[in-house]
Amino acid sequence: MVAVRSALFLLLATLLTMPFGVLVSLAAVLPMPVRYRIIAVWRVGFMALCRYVLGIRYQVIGRENIPAEPSVVLAKHQSAWETVGLQEIFPPLVFVLKKELLRVPFFGWGLAALKMISIDRAAAKDALKQVFDQGRDRLSAGYWVVIFPEGTRVAPGQTCRYKPGGAHLAVRAGVRVVPVAHDAGELWRRGALSISPGLITVSIGPPIDPAGKTAAKINALAAAWIEGEMRRLSPHRYPAPGDAVAA
Repeated sequence: MVAVRSALFLLLATLLTMPFGVLVSLAAVLPMPVRYRIIAVWRVGFMALCRYVLGIRYQVIGRENIPAEPSVVLAKHQSAWETVGLQEIFPPLVFVLKKELLRVPFFGWGLAALKMISIDRAAAKDALKQVFDQGRDRLSAGYWVVIFPEGTRVAPGQTCRYKPGGAHLAVRAGVRVVPVAHDAGELWRRGALSISPGLITVSIGPPIDPAGKTAAKINALAAAWIEGEMRRLSPHRYPAPGDAVAA
């Protein structure tokens, strides 16, 4: 049944995305708020498919930690779900993503129309400059910037090095950093064709003020909070010290 529901979801999500990809691309001549209202309709449809076809629900812990002003969100990246789910939780935002995604038919066209921050990960220095320049531009325009500091999707229980680009952007732009942990990967794993039903928990941490802090310090604080919270959300993925010895 899970496989059937997953296949039906992928079909319906594709059929939903195609017309909206075209529509938001045609709306590229219109102001950004109009484009975001169009994509908001798509998002509602996508999340409805998650809930009623896949059986995925979600809850948010720490919603009161969301600042009133645009900020940089540093989030765990485990699945495709959070690329849409975070849009429903936070104010209008843009993602920092690899430029290859813009070439995906329909979906990529929509990303381009929404002025996501696309980077060439092979060109490290130029990529950072793009993040800084475009990130400050989006923040000053009132949009939040979401960055997955580990740079890729990671399986539940695993951790990659937290890259400091997001923290550097926060320092340069003078905005706060909001750390986010979640367990979406427990249901929707990278490359998996079967998506399991269940409850996703998204936990939002206290914002980190960049005043008087280096980017390295901010990055370390965000990483420590996210990884600590991941151990609370998915304790079964992190054996307690001594378990391996006892085994």
